[in-house]
Amino acid sequence: RYYLLLDEVQEVDGWEKAVNSLLEDANTDIYVTGSNSKLMSSEISTYLTGRYISIPVFTLSFAEYIEFKKESGSTPKELLNEYIRMGGFPIVALGSFDERSSYQIVEGIYNSVITSDITRRHNITNFDLFNRVVKYVVENVGKTFSANAIVKFIKSEGRSLSVEAVYNYLEWLEKAFVIYRCQRYDMQGKTVLKTQEKFYLADASLKYCMMGFNPKSVAAMLENIVYFELRRKGYDVYIGKNATKEIDFVAVRRDERIYVQVCRNLPEESDREVANLLEIKDHYPKYVVTLDELAAGNINGIKIVHLADFLLSKDY
Repeated sequence: RYYLLLDEVQEVDGWEKAVNSLLEDANTDIYVTGSNSKLMSSEISTYLTGRYISIPVFTLSFAEYIEFKKESGSTPKELLNEYIRMGGFPIVALGSFDERSSYQIVEGIYNSVITSDITRRHNITNFDLFNRVVKYVVENVGKTFSANAIVKFIKSEGRSLSVEAVYNYLEWLEKAFVIYRCQRYDMQGKTVLKTQEKFYLADASLKYCMMGFNPKSVAAMLENIVYFELRRKGYDVYIGKNATKEIDFVAVRRDERIYVQVCRNLPEESDREVANLLEIKDHYPKYVVTLDELAAGNINGIKIVHLADFLLSKDY
């Protein structure tokens, strides 16, 4: 059996014809990778209809981050704090950079994807306006989103942008894997809703390299970290709407389902987080994930789990 690995394949015109011809030989296993802005997943499906499996690649999980840092001598708790602040880009995890240098490296990644590739690919002429939309999304990670809110915000700065343009910008960012859309799921009607979505960043460090690290913003980024851990484990992830209550994440994988609430400090927020989960009347596992050191346990069948344990667990 032959294994063929083609990297940056989009640089060659007509590459898909060569790959399609090689697929005729069932004895060849082909892996195609390319830079995110030039080889979008939607384009692969056009080139290789029904003949490929897409393997999403995320930044490092916490377990992988620990593996990268095994020679550092740091404790898991120290590494978790570092992981939350520094993010999971492998180039950062491999080095011994201070915070400032780490964010400069991430900013370089951000600029190469957004400034160079997306703006050039889509002929964005008003880069300043595009960048303002990106920063609005970054500032509001994990918050309910509306294109109209961005339009109003831009208008308040004395500039104008159409709702259609906002949707285009978001679609381009999503296709380039800079942001990920999390849709809202009506748990009573059992339908996916098209409004009040949230967006999460490919890595928490993308926010910090633009906005600086602020301990007050950690709560939203904890959601970001949990969202991607669920995605890595193969779940489809939604925001849960249960009548008037919101569940941070409803994660579905085949016939499995779990419910997850995320909070930084449990004593301050336990009543709301636990109460929202208690109102769900099925018997699927329910978790509250927290940074609270002393909170691990069980409240009426709801598991209270420290973030580190949740990220390293293989049992959910």
